[in-house]
Amino acid sequence: MAEVVLFHHLRGLTDGVRAFADGLRAGGHTVHTPDLFDGALPGSLQEGSALAGTLPERGWEEYDGMVYAGISWGVMTAQRLAQTRPGARGALLYEACLPVTGPWAIGPWPHGVPVQVHGMSADPFFGGEGDADAARELVGLADSAQLYLYDGDAHLFTDASLPSYDAEATALVLERSRTMLAAL
Repeated sequence: MAEVVLFHHLRGLTDGVRAFADGLRAGGHTVHTPDLFDGALPGSLQEGSALAGTLPERGWEEYDGMVYAGISWGVMTAQRLAQTRPGARGALLYEACLPVTGPWAIGPWPHGVPVQVHGMSADPFFGGEGDADAARELVGLADSAQLYLYDGDAHLFTDASLPSYDAEATALVLERSRTMLAAL
């Protein structure tokens, strides 16, 4: 079974993020959920963004050789680690994706590192700010990549503790994620 580190979104390590991690664990996988905000649960994305701007840079060596996963803001850390850490086993990018070419890119996607990207097609952040386009580019360049678009316009739809939660879409996200993890 796979070992995964899941980085939370700007609302913090909510009960919904913990429940999502439990959904991955249901496939027999080990899932670590570091709390980057030390227990703080910002009431909005703007409050979370302000808090995130005060965090020190970390090395993340304790998670070397794992599958890197992130939800929204957490994708920035997960994708950077997947693209730059030797031994990365894979990446699960939920509701965000960074470009792999151009001025904002971290660099090319590493050969042999599978990746899935999940997002809602009409999410104003994912679909409207270029993440879906970055995901399409990633799928076209990586040797093992999948993009899953879900109907809807919600952001943070995988977090059961927020009003934006979509149980049906999240069940499909978890099923597809567990399938990828089981194949590693």
